[in-house]
Amino acid sequence: MTAWSAPSRRRPQDGHDTFLRLMRGFLRARAALALALVGAQGVAQVLTSSGSWEGLVWSALYASWALVPVIRPAWWQGRPEEGHDALRGWRWWSTIGADVLAFATLQALEPASAVPFPALYILPVLMSSVLAPRRMAWGAAAMATLGLLGGSLWAGLLAPDWSTRWTGSGLAGMGYFAVAWLSAELAERLAGEQLAAQGSRAYARQQSALNQLVIDELREGVLVLDREGIVRAANPAARALLGRQQAVAATTFHLAEVPAWGELQAAVERAWQQGPQGQERAHAELRWPDGPSRRLRVRLRLIRSAESDGAEDLCLLLLEDHATLVARARQEKLASMGRMSASIAHEIRNPLSAIAQANALLAEDLAGDAPALRLATMVEGNVKRLQRIVDEVALLAAPLPADAPPLDPGPLLTEVCADWLHAQGHGPQGALTCQVDADGARVAFDTDHLRRVLINLLDNGWRHAQEASPAWLQVSLRPADDRHLRLSVVNPGEPLPPEVERHLFEPFYSTRSRGSGLGLTICRELCERYGARIDYQALMERGVPAIGFVVTMRALPAAESR
Repeated sequence: MTAWSAPSRRRPQDGHDTFLRLMRGFLRARAALALALVGAQGVAQVLTSSGSWEGLVWSALYASWALVPVIRPAWWQGRPEEGHDALRGWRWWSTIGADVLAFATLQALEPASAVPFPALYILPVLMSSVLAPRRMAWGAAAMATLGLLGGSLWAGLLAPDWSTRWTGSGLAGMGYFAVAWLSAELAERLAGEQLAAQGSRAYARQQSALNQLVIDELREGVLVLDREGIVRAANPAARALLGRQQAVAATTFHLAEVPAWGELQAAVERAWQQGPQGQERAHAELRWPDGPSRRLRVRLRLIRSAESDGAEDLCLLLLEDHATLVARARQEKLASMGRMSASIAHEIRNPLSAIAQANALLAEDLAGDAPALRLATMVEGNVKRLQRIVDEVALLAAPLPADAPPLDPGPLLTEVCADWLHAQGHGPQGALTCQVDADGARVAFDTDHLRRVLINLLDNGWRHAQEASPAWLQVSLRPADDRHLRLSVVNPGEPLPPEVERHLFEPFYSTRSRGSGLGLTICRELCERYGARIDYQALMERGVPAIGFVVTMRALPAAESR
């Protein structure tokens, strides 16, 4: 666990810039005061001859020293990696200590001067109270008091009213301690408020970034419009819905810019007219002049501002594609039907087993009756077909498997192709070609499930290949890129019509009267369980149109495949 150090009570941990800004202000004030002191001494020397040359020279030396950190701030501030956030060390002595020494010396050199020395000491005391730790602020007040008392004592030895000056210096010293205490308290309180404000700003920025991330990841489109119909904000889903072929650029835009958005703009205007009881739900159709239209379901919310004229009122639009809603409802219906089908399949399994056993016993008793045996054979064939459908439905309803061990698909592919060709007896050996070029790559896939996918694709491909002459199947396994393997099963055949292609992987959809319509559905379901993908492709192979199904599997890195 990382150990965090507590920030200073006086100023925030990240307040180095604030410290430097205040420090520059005080240094400029010192320089201005020093120049004003030199000017006053020079004027007094030239016009009234009341000043001394020693005081003028000393004021000039002090002014030169005060100008050094203003002219060369890099020298005084030091290197950025030092990270000092308080006035201490040689920097304190070169400013606060130098000021007190300069003023005390000047007071001793010109005891009868009209310069208000008690007021001069306030600047170093205030500077130390704001920029230095508390104990150094007390030290600056004590030094200022001693300097003023010392100068007054020296002047009092030469003047008849020394007691009055001594009393005034004492009261001024008490004032220095009061200024140091009040300034330190104010600086500490301001530092605490600054720390709290910085924490609030950081929390607000974090919440804003989190809200923006959530809005950007929403599948639902989000638009924020003002009363002029200008879109102030739009998440990626909304920009994709408003675009015809590509998403709208992520900038401020007006709904009136594109005619296809007319119905959407009209819905917003109706909501503004109806006021707080504005439309909560509406439908808008985006009609593109040279493309298909898009129907949207719109939910509107009015956001009132605190301004009386309503100039900052906003309208929030939540957009959903009607086609997506229909597809979602259809998927939910299919999921419900799948659960029901799995329950029915479970209930059918036992009666089917009883029917199969009874039909086998009946066939033994009807050994000499050919018509009756044909009926028993028909019953047996249909029972096997029903059992196969029940097994496929049960496989679809099975829970997700645990992490599969690494599998080398090359040898499995060769074995499955040989077994399938031998068991089916599909013509000459050239009817099926199998090419493996995987270089020992491994995938995360259950052996039995990958076998099932390949057998389903082989059965499906051979049924369509028999319509061509000659009939052939082509199976290959090769790398798709550095991180994926591609397993493809290709057979000759004309490309599928679009109305058939869009339903290929849906359950219980088949172009054959006796097909279950679950073969490709099972392939897709098993592939998705292991992070793979199956796609249909229309190809040209061996100079003829062909149909291909491609399974793209993620190849495991060498460290994971051990």
